[in-house]
Amino acid sequence: MVAGPVARLIAQVVVMGAGIVSRAFVQAYQQAAAQAKAGGGAKAAQEAAKRTLRKQMPEDEAMKILNFKTKPKTMEEVIAQYDKYFKTNDPKKGGSFYLQSKIYRAKETLENSLKEADASSTSKE
Repeated sequence: MVAGPVARLIAQVVVMGAGIVSRAFVQAYQQAAAQAKAGGGAKAAQEAAKRTLRKQMPEDEAMKILNFKTKPKTMEEVIAQYDKYFKTNDPKKGGSFYLQSKIYRAKETLENSLKEADASSTSKE
C-alpha cells in the first residue's frame, strides 16, 4: 500500500523535472538564436555553407596559396602569380598535381572574388 503514494510522488517529480528541463532548453535555444542573429553568426555560417556546396576555398586560403599579403587588385596580378606557381609545380618537372589543383582553385576563388567586387562596385554607380 505504501508503494502507491511513493510511486505517484516519484512520477510527479519526474514530470515536473521534465517540464522544467524542456522550458530551459527552449529558452536557451531562443537566446542562442537571437545572439547568433545579432552577431552575424548566421550570415557567416550561411556563407560557409554556400562555399562548401560550391566547393570553393576560402579567400584567405587562396591568398596564402598564391602568396598574396593583401587582396589583389587586378586579375593580372592573380594570373601572374598563378602562372608562376602552376608552371613551377608541373608534374613533368617533378612537381605535384595536387599542388597544381590547389593553385588552380586559388586562382578561381580570387577571380570570382574580383568579379563579385567589380560587379558590386558597378551596380553602386
